[in-house]
Amino acid sequence: MNDTTPATTGTGHRVALAGTPDGLEQLRTLVTAALDAVSAAAAQRTGPVPAGGPDAAVAAVRDLVRDGGFLTDAPGPDRVRELFEAYAAGAADLTHPAAVSRMQCAPTPAAAAAELLAAVLNQSLHSWESGPFALELERRLIAEMADWVGYGETASGTLTPGGSISNLMGLLLSRDHVLGGVTGADISHTGLAGRAVRPRILCSTAAHFSVARAAGFLGLGRDAVVRVPADERGRMLPEEARRLLDGFAPDEVPIALVATAGTTDHGSFDPLPELAALAAERRIWLHVDAAYGIGALFSDTLRPLFDGLAEADSIAFDLHKFGWTPASSSILLVRDRARMNPLGQQAVYLNPPDDEAEGYTALLGTSLQTTRRSDAFKIAASLLALGREGMGEWVDACHSQARYAAARVTRDPDLDLLAEPVLSTVVFRCRAGSAVEDESAWNAAVRRHLMAEGKALLARTKVRRQDGQAQVHLKLVFLNPATTTEEIDALLDDVVAAAAEVRESTRARTPQTAH
Repeated sequence: MNDTTPATTGTGHRVALAGTPDGLEQLRTLVTAALDAVSAAAAQRTGPVPAGGPDAAVAAVRDLVRDGGFLTDAPGPDRVRELFEAYAAGAADLTHPAAVSRMQCAPTPAAAAAELLAAVLNQSLHSWESGPFALELERRLIAEMADWVGYGETASGTLTPGGSISNLMGLLLSRDHVLGGVTGADISHTGLAGRAVRPRILCSTAAHFSVARAAGFLGLGRDAVVRVPADERGRMLPEEARRLLDGFAPDEVPIALVATAGTTDHGSFDPLPELAALAAERRIWLHVDAAYGIGALFSDTLRPLFDGLAEADSIAFDLHKFGWTPASSSILLVRDRARMNPLGQQAVYLNPPDDEAEGYTALLGTSLQTTRRSDAFKIAASLLALGREGMGEWVDACHSQARYAAARVTRDPDLDLLAEPVLSTVVFRCRAGSAVEDESAWNAAVRRHLMAEGKALLARTKVRRQDGQAQVHLKLVFLNPATTTEEIDALLDDVVAAAAEVRESTRARTPQTAH
């Protein structure tokens, strides 16, 4: 390993590159400072986030850059330590039992260490010489994941920055495959202009918003998305999908049927076997958005939810949601690697044919990105640290927590459970009674009150009632396998107490009408 000439700042501090001997020594010191900052913040914090809400966060950053900006005239390790301390103090603590607002898990130590090593070595996947081992690691991980879902040796895939991009890529491939067959043209080269077809994408009313956004990015327009009715748990109704397909005009071409495996609110799974049969019958690309649902793959109890998954043409997974790896850790799997041809790219300075013929191959032709970090590395670290049994135990623990919380909500007269949990989410509302005029606004205020006090981080959603009105509900997302039933009880006690406090403060601000 070669050293380099360190850069000397105006304060006399010499900065070296991270991979050099001097740089590694500086890194050891800074990593210790960073971990100390996390420990100190955890010791001082009384909840999952500092109290004070948005104003406190703005003030903390303003204090950090008090001398005008990050490109400071007084750089050095002390300023870096200040940054670490401020960041740790102001961060949401994902390990706290009351941090249940997002599908955002704390990582394993192995994955966090791998993230550090990936940053130090800074490999890329766009050319062989930019990351030889990293390239082969991703190929092997993709092959293993394809085996998880029942794909054969013809499968392929790629790592992406997130589930939204995985969905975008799946729909990109479906667009080019289906419309190429209909028009006889290479859509990635010729484009859509002048085509006498109207592409359509079918997904449920509970599908992720990224489906419609992807349709816009792909030149299809958001109006190309046809929403299929779902049942009360957000599961697509296959007979409704069939009815909509039967009503398409001759120029309306269904290019994809998007099934959701783990909806954002309920964690529900669309009926994959029925939808796979429908997609095969109509020769429609089946894309499965399993960004959240991937956890069920590791659980013997929950895995049957994925029956029929092997029939999908493409699948999106997020291990930064239910896999204990840092973001970003998203995967797109494709059943037939030939369907990824639209991503193929030959660049003389990156992957010349003669180099590729000799085995110096890269992954430029599997991704929308050129320079791309080795996200497979941290995923592999978590999997090797936990193993299949450990992953399954953690998933089952989070599922049990959700079931316990749902039962506790059901017993509490001040709370109202929407439905039994499927994975690890619990959707409920605080009961207002006649004391609150606008129950939705009140529930939303309860959530903000808990965040401002630093006591709990809850998510919110809207649920359409039988009368057609959308009502605000609160949501708990359990992704910490160490959370205890006592901590869940304490969390829900805090929710009930906050609801009472907000109700009383609202009543105090409301002028009383004289009688």
